[in-house]
Amino acid sequence: MDLYEYQAKELFAAHGVPTTPGETTQSVEDVEAIATRLGTAVMVKSQVKTGGRGKAGGVKFAPTPQVAAEKAKDILGLDIKGHITRTILISEAADIAEEYYVSYLLDRSNRTFLAMASKEGGMEIEELAVERPEALARIPVDALQGVDLAKAEEIADAAGFPAEVRDQVIQTLLKLWETFVSEDATLVEVNPLVKTPTGQVLALDGKVSLDENAEFRHPEHEAFADLAAENPLEVRAKEKNLNYVKLDGEVGIIGNGAGLVMSTLDVVAYAGEAHAGVKPANFLDIGGGANAEVMANGLDIILSDPDVKSVFVNVFGGITACDEVANGIVQALGILGDEANKPLVVRLDGNNVDEGRRILTEAAHPLVTLSDTMDAGADKAAELASTGV
Repeated sequence: MDLYEYQAKELFAAHGVPTTPGETTQSVEDVEAIATRLGTAVMVKSQVKTGGRGKAGGVKFAPTPQVAAEKAKDILGLDIKGHITRTILISEAADIAEEYYVSYLLDRSNRTFLAMASKEGGMEIEELAVERPEALARIPVDALQGVDLAKAEEIADAAGFPAEVRDQVIQTLLKLWETFVSEDATLVEVNPLVKTPTGQVLALDGKVSLDENAEFRHPEHEAFADLAAENPLEVRAKEKNLNYVKLDGEVGIIGNGAGLVMSTLDVVAYAGEAHAGVKPANFLDIGGGANAEVMANGLDIILSDPDVKSVFVNVFGGITACDEVANGIVQALGILGDEANKPLVVRLDGNNVDEGRRILTEAAHPLVTLSDTMDAGADKAAELASTGV
């Protein structure tokens, strides 16, 4: 789960990372009062989960509360790379003498953690990495040893931070590592980390991604979820413990196992090229428990998507046998009743496949078409989606 800037800074403050105070609002009417409470010049900042806010006009300086309210009118509702600004952060403005960059992330390709740091912050780090890679220090971090004082010193020195801020940066690196580990994050980034004219080091902006696999250890993280900004189908699927992701297509996909579902997406996309360019409408992995309730929940979510014109159920029977899946489909269609109103193409293979196919054949549901292979099933589902039949 990616956090908004204000949420990231709340975590920073909780772990002792120096940052600037601020408040959020979704109403222009609140802005002047917030700025007055802060008692300084402020920054009015769009809260969206994408970069490039400043270039898009989503970050404005306001010397007075009245100006802050005017700036907020321009920012609330602003579209930044397809993300609509519904919340703004009013934070204390800080004078900047120098800008730096620091982050910790999970380096999946090398199966380790990685610290990145630069004495040149402020710009998008991707640009710096391409244009001046030598200016970005990359220090692997052992998962067992973590970041102690010696490792923090190594990171700071590799990035070449000035001597006058070195000790503050080292302490910030230690506290950011504490944030990274304590919150089960996969990314903790500060850009920019700044030095003020008085020599103080502050985290002016922050980005944090939390590992959703660790949610069971952090019930408090549920408060960070912004359900209003999430796709409502994905919210419903999560409530039913379904692994579902909405995509821009017309063929609903149900499979058991992430690898099989990913393969199914590819096959459907390829088949769709011959049928008006239809594409997969979702990723839905029902896992190994494809009973009637799970199947009904999955079909209910997919059939609720107005973009879906057909559904392709692609299951390889293993621990859950094909006859169980077939019974689940028949019972699910019975549970959904009239809500099941779009054609289903079903491909079964693996454990008890003959029995599974027999069950579906004898049920003879008018919406269900059986297919012997994944390629044929994908083609039929794409055809049905393109014709609307």
